Amino acid sequence: MMAMTFQVSNNVTLLFDFWDVHGPAGMVLSVFVVLLLTVFYEVLKVWRVWLGNGSKLSQPATRSCRTDSSSALDSSPSESSLTPIEPQPPTTSTRKSWLLHVIQTLLHIVQVTLGYMLMLCVMSYNTWIFLGVIIGSVLGYFISFPLLGQTCIVQTDRNSPTSSSSASAATSPSDEDQSRSSAQGGGSPSPD
Repeated sequence: MMAMTFQVSNNVTLLFDFWDVHGPAGMVLSVFVVLLLTVFYEVLKVWRVWLGNGSKLSQPATRSCRTDSSSALDSSPSESSLTPIEPQPPTTSTRKSWLLHVIQTLLHIVQVTLGYMLMLCVMSYNTWIFLGVIIGSVLGYFISFPLLGQTCIVQTDRNSPTSSSSASAATSPSDEDQSRSSAQGGGSPSPD
């Protein structure tokens, strides 16, 4: 029967019958392999996030926010919108997004499989293997964190309100005052 408590031992069978560890050299090698698999798992997680955010950034925004009531009426569905529309041929961006989705799916399969394998390694209840998984997770996150940080910076740079405020900063304060006074009914602005 398998032990259900953590133990410090040089004898363990990991995942498969052929991965049977006997002795300190085999344990060191096994901990190193598990550590590398865990680093790869963490890098894979961040890579999937990076790919997902990259695909969202590469697609242009198709919806615009409208606050005018007449434009909301213009964009509402009518009887003519109930007629069937001919399907559009797939564009290059549709093919790229499909390919990206296939890549994401394959990476997800690898990530889930690797995650369960690492879980089963930890469930061997060997303290050395457990420490190898923990240290590998820390190292993998530490190595891949800059990539995750770059993804967040790129995403916020493109979608930040500062990019839209930079266009309003190009207008002079007197232009803003004139537009406020005309909106409040304070008279028409003087021509420049």
